[in-house]
Amino acid sequence: MHIVMVAAENDKLPNCKVGGVADVVRDIPTALSKLDQKVSVIVPDYGQVELHREFVADIGVPYRQHLETATLWRVSSADDSVTQYVIGHSLFSSHGGAIYCNDSGDRPFATDASKYAFFSAAVCEVIEHQLIPNADVVHLHDWHAATVAVLAKYSGRFNRLKQTKLVYTVHNLALQGVRPFKGDGSSLEAWFPTLSYDGRYICDHHAPHCYNPMRAGIVLCDKVHVVSPTYAQEVMRQSIPEEGFFGGERLEIDMQHAAEKGKLHGIINGCEYEREVKPTSLSAFYLQAEALLFQWMSKYGELRTTYYLAHQRILKWQSEPSEGPLVTSVGRLTDQKALLLRQPYNSKLALDELANRLAQHKGRMIILGSGDGHLEYLFTQVMGRNPNVLFLNGYGNGLGDMLYQLGDLFLMPSSFEPCGISQMLAMRDGQPCLVHQVGGLADTVQHEVSGYCFAGNNFEEQVENMLNVFSNALHDCVEKPEKYNAIRSAAKSSRFAWGHVAKSYIDTLYH
Repeated sequence: MHIVMVAAENDKLPNCKVGGVADVVRDIPTALSKLDQKVSVIVPDYGQVELHREFVADIGVPYRQHLETATLWRVSSADDSVTQYVIGHSLFSSHGGAIYCNDSGDRPFATDASKYAFFSAAVCEVIEHQLIPNADVVHLHDWHAATVAVLAKYSGRFNRLKQTKLVYTVHNLALQGVRPFKGDGSSLEAWFPTLSYDGRYICDHHAPHCYNPMRAGIVLCDKVHVVSPTYAQEVMRQSIPEEGFFGGERLEIDMQHAAEKGKLHGIINGCEYEREVKPTSLSAFYLQAEALLFQWMSKYGELRTTYYLAHQRILKWQSEPSEGPLVTSVGRLTDQKALLLRQPYNSKLALDELANRLAQHKGRMIILGSGDGHLEYLFTQVMGRNPNVLFLNGYGNGLGDMLYQLGDLFLMPSSFEPCGISQMLAMRDGQPCLVHQVGGLADTVQHEVSGYCFAGNNFEEQVENMLNVFSNALHDCVEKPEKYNAIRSAAKSSRFAWGHVAKSYIDTLYH
């Protein structure tokens, strides 16, 4: 069987990663190839200078009433069992190598929707003309690739593609790429003016004049995959954000229909366990964090408060070793990850209360991440108020890897989590996690067996339960070392292997 993966990100290539989808597109093809499947991966060419490209073909792509020329390149990779491709065009490389662009609030997704619509059209031409030959399954990832399904269904150009099985994976249901059907330069009819489509199946439920790529992928593909069994149940329920529940995000009816047809499946992502582990220390972490801080500082004309406070905190901690537990957190700062941490609590924030309870055990907290500007500001304020908190406002893969090894408790209280990778990485290095019992977190962490879990029917209950479970976890770490070490060992021995995931893909999604 020949499986062609189509995505916006692929961490097998340099500078082609933003989130967890890149990890999946990096790892699952290799796992499938080990089960005797032929796998090709295709992503946009963002202009990375490190890529070693081999010309395959020029591609004529009808787009915006013109015949655009894109280029298909084969990319050299250390993993020869999987063939890596990129499609080159100025639409993908004209933003300084950025994978995603931030558009103004009145035109959300406009830039990205246009470039990924063109990417989808180019992929369709590649499959149709067998530039990547003999595809049996085309596996689309998230809304960025969903327009492939629309063109396969409604365009008369793609007869071969119509005979090819389409599988659709939802990584983040909260981002749907919604754009108008017409009347805008970034709209379905602007991209493909001759396309005859049925808007009933691909419109946005709350804005019927708009095209919803995420919904189109769910409705039009042969199989729909979400990345954990628990999340597969959650997406069939209506979101109630005011009560702290995030489910189908207005697509729950489509998910229910997919389940009724037997095409909705929840298969959890995996984690790579065969790797070389380099021992580290807190002193080495501080040195590397300081070096990265200087790099981040140099990008701005004026010294940012968050970097100044972080540097001063590192200097102080280097001369005053910690006596208590180290709590860590690694990830993008979004409301998905941090909504509970920013909830008000005793005239401050829930994150302040976590720091306060940690201080009672002489412990410290290190948070690594960037993202939403308001959350960055709030986390900087928390660092300023709490001398046992270090907030590193940026991202460095090496720093995250070190924190997975060094921490005593990994904090991941996501309001929703389709699968999650950070908890798997922390557990792999023997760090128990404190998680909200949702989505993939519920499927990977067992309360007081391999970590600590909390839940609640609303924000108030969730925050109170998070704080109480946090206190219990710290008490175990400090006062009950035998219990805590058993949990640490169980976390480290937990396995979510890609080989098992790949077999589920073959049996459930592809056959």
